[in-house]
Amino acid sequence: MPVATAVVTGAGSGIGKALAERLAIEGVRVVVNDLDATAAAAVAASTGALAVPGDAATEAGVELLHAAAVAHLDTIDAWFANAGVDAGRGLQTAESEWAASWEVNVMAHVRAARLLLPDWVERGSGRFVVTASAAGVLTMLGAPAYAVTKHGAVAFAEWLATTYRHRGVVVQAICPQGVDTPMLRRAGALQDMLSHDQALTPADVADMVWSPLHDDRFLVLPHPEVASYAAARGGDRDRWLAGMNRLQQRLEQQQVLPGE
Repeated sequence: MPVATAVVTGAGSGIGKALAERLAIEGVRVVVNDLDATAAAAVAASTGALAVPGDAATEAGVELLHAAAVAHLDTIDAWFANAGVDAGRGLQTAESEWAASWEVNVMAHVRAARLLLPDWVERGSGRFVVTASAAGVLTMLGAPAYAVTKHGAVAFAEWLATTYRHRGVVVQAICPQGVDTPMLRRAGALQDMLSHDQALTPADVADMVWSPLHDDRFLVLPHPEVASYAAARGGDRDRWLAGMNRLQQRLEQQQVLPGE
């Protein structure tokens, strides 16, 4: 299914910015969204996109974004649900951090899909692309809210795919490991673990996403090693958990992760 128009959330920096730039290079008309209005405007200016800043995780915010995008593009071929948040560390992650993670990493996708699917089902085509994480198919040591909600993002994407595939709706989940973004740089000592199999640039990820837009594969794995990790996890969950626990213990000894 060709993509002529697209919306990218969280497009002010990182993977979202790179996706908007790559889509624009390929001739796709783009609407970019970000909480940071200045950043969104800068990306729009450099790509010829329309900037619609705001909080795309809330019902009101996503409704405004969707309406503005339809008014500008007429039809939306693809929605890149890229905005995400990594909040809290360890079991003491605050209630507010859990709530923010749930809203941005899961409910933003649900709320966007509610608006997009009626038109896509009527047209018989549409593409919903979730920027999840390798944490969504594996886990993320030290970051329970991130790990759990990224699993939720992948699970919701799977549900959409199983429910609407025969209606012409393509659903994809981008699941990288370490990517050189502000989120990774805020990870502190965890950067080394996240970058174990190489920290890609956002442009690398955007380049790797372009090909799957033409073959419709569900899991987009910029780090191919994730496929083997996921296979090991599925093949023997107890063995995989024991291995991850050994890694947790090593990181505790190095004082990289808390032990609670």
